[in-house]
Amino acid sequence: MMAAEPKSKQKRLGRGLSALIGEVEGVSSYSEEGESTSPPVSEASTIAIKDIRPNPQQPRRHFAEAELAELAESIRAKGVLQAILVRPDPKDETKYQIIAGERRWRAAKQAGLAEIPATIRALDELELLEIGIIENVQRTDLNPIEEAEAYGALMKRFGRTQEGLAESVGKSRAHIANTIRLLNLSETARNHLREGRITAGHARAALGAPDPDAVVAMAVQKNLNVRDVEKLVKNTKTDGSMDAIAKKVTANEKDVDTEALEADLSRALGLAVDIRHKTSGGELRIKYRDLEQLDDLCRKLTAKRGS
Repeated sequence: MMAAEPKSKQKRLGRGLSALIGEVEGVSSYSEEGESTSPPVSEASTIAIKDIRPNPQQPRRHFAEAELAELAESIRAKGVLQAILVRPDPKDETKYQIIAGERRWRAAKQAGLAEIPATIRALDELELLEIGIIENVQRTDLNPIEEAEAYGALMKRFGRTQEGLAESVGKSRAHIANTIRLLNLSETARNHLREGRITAGHARAALGAPDPDAVVAMAVQKNLNVRDVEKLVKNTKTDGSMDAIAKKVTANEKDVDTEALEADLSRALGLAVDIRHKTSGGELRIKYRDLEQLDDLCRKLTAKRGS
């Protein structure tokens, strides 16, 4: 296993990348003495779009087509307002590799542009990967799995620690740890998370079950919320059988007639009503907010008997 980098180097790298992010955004970075702390970068120039390649270490894998189309339309009308950041392609000195701004580059291609404004900067592999993560994480552009995979790559390939990552990307160590846990999901469960069929909260709860895949599948099928998944996981630890749990979940589903009856009773009583029907009877729950509502409910329920 690769040794962790010295903390001083991690801090320096993090600051340098933050400065680069500032430059990409058109904001200068200065020290307390008023001197620029940003690494030297060439002036922005135009580069042929065909000579630019995506970053193979780009953490973000999914680009929403609707958002790209909207950005492409804006570029057609106003041009590319912010230069992308590139480096010379290490495999072809006549080409360039994107450091930050792949979404703009894709949209510019879609808009039919032949050239795009770009700033050229020489970065090594670690800086390339980390700035890709920082750029996306700071803009909340990554889905949870992309973020987890990016953190995992930094730790596996470059020996970064959770503490070092937290400092570099501006997240808490707990956030880093919880995100990296998602890498324990199977590829099927990861795809559900990538596609937005479940949230990171669903996934983290499911990881506590003996069979996370079965829990995730049921959460997707039954459209369960996070609290439902937490209860499901708790039940699997006691009952053990997903088949038994599935029957309980199915039993808790309400048909149209039950929902209509709940609505009728709720209108009549002026309170929320919950009917839980089972094969051997069931429960009728009426929710009240305070004693005044309870008194009013008692008067309504005893009105006929007293008349």
